[in-house]
Amino acid sequence: MTNALWIFGYGSLIWDPGFAPAEAVRARLDGWARSFCMRSIHFRGTAEAPGLVLALDAAPGARCRGLALRVPEADRDRVLAETRARELISNAYLERSVPLTLEDGREVSAITYVVDPEGPQYCRLTPEEEAVIIATAVGSRGPNRDYLFNTAAHLAEWGLEDDALATLATRVRALTA
Repeated sequence: MTNALWIFGYGSLIWDPGFAPAEAVRARLDGWARSFCMRSIHFRGTAEAPGLVLALDAAPGARCRGLALRVPEADRDRVLAETRARELISNAYLERSVPLTLEDGREVSAITYVVDPEGPQYCRLTPEEEAVIIATAVGSRGPNRDYLFNTAAHLAEWGLEDDALATLATRVRALTA
């Protein structure tokens, strides 16, 4: 299993990976922070009215907790191709191989998708600006708020609560009530 393909999910890949993982384990990625720093012009917004999706942004000293998803060997090529088609749709993400520490102490190398800080979809917004955008944006996969709510709920289900996402979800619910 040393050559196993692992994918690190920190957002929608946690609740919609697009494949049945052979193994899903809580994991930690050091040096990266999960944030709504990428404008979504396809799935959760449009080019005219972008939404926001989560991305990993380099942050020395940060730790992002998510899921390490081991791809079944027989599905390796298909899953990698489908994941790339989904995640690299607009060239806003960069594919990286990163070292993960799994909850059980194992260390593995995983594929993940990080934001391109030089790309046109990269942004740094205040939490209030994020809430207003997420409350109103809609893309081909539905309302942006559903993406936020699903991610926050699934992180909590896995014991990976993210206080910033929970606070943002509360604010978006208030804006859409």
